[in-house]
Amino acid sequence: MVPHRTRVGSVASQPDVAFLRQVQLFKDVDEPTLQALWPRLRERRLKKGEVLFRANDRGDELFLIYSGSIIVSKLVTGRVEQVLRHMGQGEVFGEMSIFGDEQTRSATIQAETDTVLLGLHRDNLNQFIESSPRDAAKFFLEMVRVFSKRLRDTSDLVAEVTRWGLEATGLDVEHR
Repeated sequence: MVPHRTRVGSVASQPDVAFLRQVQLFKDVDEPTLQALWPRLRERRLKKGEVLFRANDRGDELFLIYSGSIIVSKLVTGRVEQVLRHMGQGEVFGEMSIFGDEQTRSATIQAETDTVLLGLHRDNLNQFIESSPRDAAKFFLEMVRVFSKRLRDTSDLVAEVTRWGLEATGLDVEHR
């Protein structure tokens, strides 16, 4: 297990609205709201290979990738870690732990390169919702789109893995 050496700090005092605009969740949010949201983000720096969290860890923060890239993976058997996807600048992860009832992480996140993340804690998200309900609605609409795409991708992956399993065992139903 890689020890947590994550550096945590505040983001630059000057809001990077241009960056937030490239993040799908915030693309339709008004500029004054983005400027007000900026100080609520917490910067985290990861070195290449560093693990931010593992599947089943408790969580209360979603992350935006400000720079660098991460690997999303899940332990499938014993010591076999399956890479689910690679993510880069402007992408979001960790949202399941702040919206779900269990508040645990669904996968392991490891820095693929030196990476800077911006974390949005559940409490800060709730403040955003209360202070800007109209922009929060835009945020949640985009979140639904992200969830839908990820669910579709997962469904496609399950179908592909099932097909591979059927072919490998000779139970391929298409050849009957």
